[in-house]
Amino acid sequence: MKKIISIALFILAYAVALHAQNEYITEQTRIPDHPRILLLKGEEKALKKNIAKDPFWTSFHQTILNTADVILDEPVNERIVTGRRLLPICHDNLKRILYLSYAYRMTGDKKYAKRAEAEMLKAATFSDWNPSHFLDTSEMTMALAIGYDWLYSVLSTQSKAIIAKAIREKGLDLSCDSKLNGFLKAVNNWNQVCNAGMSYGALAIWENDPAFSRMIVNRAVETIQPSMSVYTPNGAYPEGAGYWEYGTTFNVLFISELEKVFKTDFGLSSLPGFLKTGEYILNMVSPGLQNFAFSDCVRKGTFKPALFWFYDKTKDDSILYRQASMYDWDFKKVERNGKEYPIIYTEFDTNLKRQASTGKLFAPITLIWGATASISNPSTPKALNYKADGETPVCIMRSSWTDPGASYIAVKGGKASSSHAHMDVGSFVYESDGVMWAIDMGIEDYNKLEVAGVSGLWGRTQDAQRWDVFRYNNFAHNTLTFNKSLQLVKGHATIERFVEGDGQSTAVIDLTSVYDDQVSGVKRAVSLVGKRDAVIEDQVKSTGRFTMLTWTLVTEASVSQVNDHMLLLEKDGKKMYMKVDCPTDIRWDVHPATPIFSYDSPNPGVTIICFNTDLGLNAAQTVKVTLTPDAGKAAPYNPIF
Repeated sequence: MKKIISIALFILAYAVALHAQNEYITEQTRIPDHPRILLLKGEEKALKKNIAKDPFWTSFHQTILNTADVILDEPVNERIVTGRRLLPICHDNLKRILYLSYAYRMTGDKKYAKRAEAEMLKAATFSDWNPSHFLDTSEMTMALAIGYDWLYSVLSTQSKAIIAKAIREKGLDLSCDSKLNGFLKAVNNWNQVCNAGMSYGALAIWENDPAFSRMIVNRAVETIQPSMSVYTPNGAYPEGAGYWEYGTTFNVLFISELEKVFKTDFGLSSLPGFLKTGEYILNMVSPGLQNFAFSDCVRKGTFKPALFWFYDKTKDDSILYRQASMYDWDFKKVERNGKEYPIIYTEFDTNLKRQASTGKLFAPITLIWGATASISNPSTPKALNYKADGETPVCIMRSSWTDPGASYIAVKGGKASSSHAHMDVGSFVYESDGVMWAIDMGIEDYNKLEVAGVSGLWGRTQDAQRWDVFRYNNFAHNTLTFNKSLQLVKGHATIERFVEGDGQSTAVIDLTSVYDDQVSGVKRAVSLVGKRDAVIEDQVKSTGRFTMLTWTLVTEASVSQVNDHMLLLEKDGKKMYMKVDCPTDIRWDVHPATPIFSYDSPNPGVTIICFNTDLGLNAAQTVKVTLTPDAGKAAPYNPIF
């Protein structure tokens, strides 16, 4: 009886869904035969031709084939849940099935298809694809959808039936359950990843139930739009560079497939700011190929397949600048037939690996989008400075694109309540002479925190235990603290103005709402001066009660004191001087970035530089910190406040 009621409720939900959304795709719409996902039947020939024209892409393609050869000998994946996630297995299955299916389509060798079939059949027998963490279900659905579609002509009738049934029952049907499909209302990477995964599943098995598949894709076109609104107005992604790679890659996978099958993306790529986001991610990487690693982000800049989709759309090859330099994946050499071959090596043992591996995962798709691009000689970007508004506004200033030792300073506004955000509002990073002097420690290991029982890890309230995590609060970022208090989750800092000049470029951020129960007003001006120095000038308006200001800088350099107002930082044979100008006495507090709790990462080699000062009562006062590389004299600075 319960089963009958459950089925009836599902049918009712399905019927409501069919009539509650816009019909972008109608009953009259016809779609191509298999293969129809990203690479249509017969398109292999043109792709091979494009690959052969460029030595970089030729090597890239061969490395994918090498990797597929290694996968042939690996045992099929089992259903192994890590913490609350099956995601490492789903991610690895997506990589394996994609690489093997690509290898079959580009070589015609059925050994690759046979091995991919075995992986899909095994996954189809899993009890489920961990729908309680629907990212897992979505990636596994996409994995089987690509394999089913690309290998359709060589899969046995029995295998096709088993795989299609799994896609429907373990993926698509569950996305109609209101207890599991919260991603439909999310305004973050979950929406992008899950809608893409479900749509791929629907397109793969379209013939089995066209009306249902049509509903899934129409639903995705409709509900992905709010998550794409975050790129407004000029491309900034509120979750930072790491989750840009994850969410945006799946977003363009979805749009790319719509264009391939329906010859339109229903206006998605023209939504405000979206086609400008390639410029955003270009600027988020320093001359030393380090990310501006705010929020949950890995520090190392990574090769990004999605940028090749944006290049294909905009024909602006400058967004590919230094992508070839970032193609330094952890290649592993394996021996086969007496020779060593490089393969694209991945580990998916923790959530930390996911961001860094997204590019590796979709390497074959990079060729579909980008094999016509001359990655080895792209245009040099013209603008040295960059500003993007939105939920998490950023300003980036650099002295050169071509000099690997150029100075680079990046600062952010935003709010701690954004998806994956930290209490890092007003934080900055600074690199010069090839050294990142002021760093952001980046992402923490989610699984480790969850296993330890951190309550409210994903909470966005002021009292969430999330803010006890060392890397997440303002005590461990390059920003301000008052009376050892946390930044306010409800606050939202905006870029008040950005002034560009030959000798000095400055971003001014109004931080008042982030501290409005602690001081009367706060503004931070971050400047690149003389194409080398960084100057951070903070104007604070105090109240009538005692207030201690703590100014923080996180670094991997060794630190020594020169005098009461100056420190010397040294790293990799380079020097940088940190000078403080403050109207009140300062007290230095330099200590290792050693956290209190066992669940935190130990952060070896990281030092937190703080100075404390007691503010005057009911007064506006300015604190200025100048960061000067080498032993040179600081460049002339024009005060902002």
